Amino acid sequence: MGKHPAKTPLSILLVEDSPDDVDLTFEALKEAGVELNTHVVENGVDALAFLQKEGEYADAPRPSLILLDLNLPRKDGREVLAEIKATPSLCQIPVIVLTTSSAEEDIQYAHAHHANCYIRKPIDLDSFLDVIKSIQHFWLNVVELPHT
Repeated sequence: MGKHPAKTPLSILLVEDSPDDVDLTFEALKEAGVELNTHVVENGVDALAFLQKEGEYADAPRPSLILLDLNLPRKDGREVLAEIKATPSLCQIPVIVLTTSSAEEDIQYAHAHHANCYIRKPIDLDSFLDVIKSIQHFWLNVVELPHT
């Protein structure tokens, strides 16, 4: 399947303010057995600083994939998505919107601003783990992502 060298793990940026969802995401990725460098930021301001290598994130790696919640403090995920996709140096990074919102306007907004996909977080544990494993399988085993 994927042709990524084992010695250079992919980097994922998880933009999520719920510690429980962060823990579940890490657990699901760990269970999948894929070597990843996963970085977490808890708000939209830090997400953009990470991506633009500003301040404390000066040495941050360029992620191969971004998992983005919409409902974030300081700057919401909608604004973050729009800025990522409007920035030439960032716009090619795949962004998966992973959120609790099932609002049609959020789905339309995400796709209009070039999210690579929109996934609603399930509320039960097993379904959440299944979703993360599905993301991992498709985006890290099937899709060819550039190494950074």
